[in-house]
Amino acid sequence: MKKILTVIGLIFVSSNLYASEMTWGFKNPAFHYGNGYSTHVLSVEQLQHNRKEDLRKEADAEAARIQRELENTTLAKFLRNIESRIYATLSKQMVDAMFADCGDTCSNTGTAEIEGSTITWIKDPIAGTITLTVVEEDGSVTEITIPTGEFGF
Repeated sequence: MKKILTVIGLIFVSSNLYASEMTWGFKNPAFHYGNGYSTHVLSVEQLQHNRKEDLRKEADAEAARIQRELENTTLAKFLRNIESRIYATLSKQMVDAMFADCGDTCSNTGTAEIEGSTITWIKDPIAGTITLTVVEEDGSVTEITIPTGEFGF
């Protein structure tokens, strides 16, 4: 047994030993400013940004859903229908006045003010046209010239 222990001892003493310094470091990049820290910070920032965007989109979608529900109530539908019929009646009366064939007894001009916009029409029997001018609240002007001689109803 002495021989065996001597041989084992000689093997340990004669062999080259290879070792390196033991270093310790965090595996989680959030705990140090070494390799990977900037990637970690960017990942966290991106996750926060995405979450904020998701919350904003959810809030916008909910607001749009509530707005749709408010616009689809029976009262809202009724008011839209009334408003549409009133505007249709007003436009019919204006068109009837524009195209009325009553000689010299009818007016050749007319003006209406609707929700801040001014609508003016001028009938020129010599040229056979009606000029319709719409001046909106912001000052923009739309002008339409309608030939009257070509209509044969």
